[in-house]
Amino acid sequence: MLVPIGPGFGEGAGAQRGIAREWREAQYFLGEFGSDMRVILAQPRGFCAGVERAVEIVELAIEKYGPPVYVRHEIVHNKRVVEKLRSIGARFVDELDEIPDGAITVFSAHGVSQKVADEAGLRELPVIDATCPLVAKVHREGQRYAEKGYDVILIGHEGHPEVEGTRGRIPGGVHLVSNVQDVDRLTVRNADKVAYITQTTLSVDDTRAIIEKLQERFPQVVGPDVRNICYATQNRQEAVVKLAQHVDLILVVGSSNSSNSNRLREIGAEMNVPSYLIDSADDIDSAWFAGKTTVGLTAGASAPEELVQQVIARLAEFGPLELQNLEGVEENVQFKLPNMLWDVAGSKYGKAHKPPERSPRTSHAAS
Repeated sequence: MLVPIGPGFGEGAGAQRGIAREWREAQYFLGEFGSDMRVILAQPRGFCAGVERAVEIVELAIEKYGPPVYVRHEIVHNKRVVEKLRSIGARFVDELDEIPDGAITVFSAHGVSQKVADEAGLRELPVIDATCPLVAKVHREGQRYAEKGYDVILIGHEGHPEVEGTRGRIPGGVHLVSNVQDVDRLTVRNADKVAYITQTTLSVDDTRAIIEKLQERFPQVVGPDVRNICYATQNRQEAVVKLAQHVDLILVVGSSNSSNSNRLREIGAEMNVPSYLIDSADDIDSAWFAGKTTVGLTAGASAPEELVQQVIARLAEFGPLELQNLEGVEENVQFKLPNMLWDVAGSKYGKAHKPPERSPRTSHAAS
């Protein structure tokens, strides 16, 4: 169901910004002289609970301990978020040897290997772990399989920080599988004792195809189906599937190194809707909109809402907009912060959140 936000938004926003294009040029790109552009916003979109938690951990650490606070790898895969945190005192490094002795150290939302955690411990670095609780859950699941003697297969993308962290958390290592073809090349110790886990930000459909291939080759294989793929990733993918049924073009706000943002663009393209991944409004090419009157807009789980609003303002330069919301899942998941930050946050769940209501039917993941 589409919910109108209200027509005329673009005309006012464009005038306020003072950078509207010539009307005739804008109408050419809208496709039909005199018609408004309709922009449909996916729901849900943007930040997930794990990203909100990780970003707030860095902000609160800087507030409590003062700058600089060192973060191993980008806290999340979004340039705007990283730049904003850098501006208030975060320093992003590739390896621990770049961090001075005694400096406050944050592990990113993607998690780290046991080797990295052990190195930090040996150096007695004061560590605050911002690993997404859902990623940590995958670590524990893989460890349980390994302890029971299973060959553990990790479905994920080579080189992704989450994959590197997960591989390094499971004793004996894992077999990494990125596509169906990789399954045929697997060599395991015992074909009757194989288990799998997955990266949390994958395409649900692609992952299911790999799982089906694993089940075909190893009939006794055990694993979580696609439940390792986080709720936010699945919700955003389902929203894009719905969005594609209503629009001529899809814009996905997210950085090129964001796995979940790339999946959103791919899903739109697979549904034969021209789809573009953009870091910000500056990446928009007006030529994309030739003959297009309805644009779908979403954002990856690591992209802040302010970037979405800036894209809307940029589209408003083409002329009046009619904004609509595509109804979807309402997310209310909250993750606890590390307890050493509760004092400065004023809450276990951060400054912006009240503790979630508890009921017999509802549970909230915690770190």
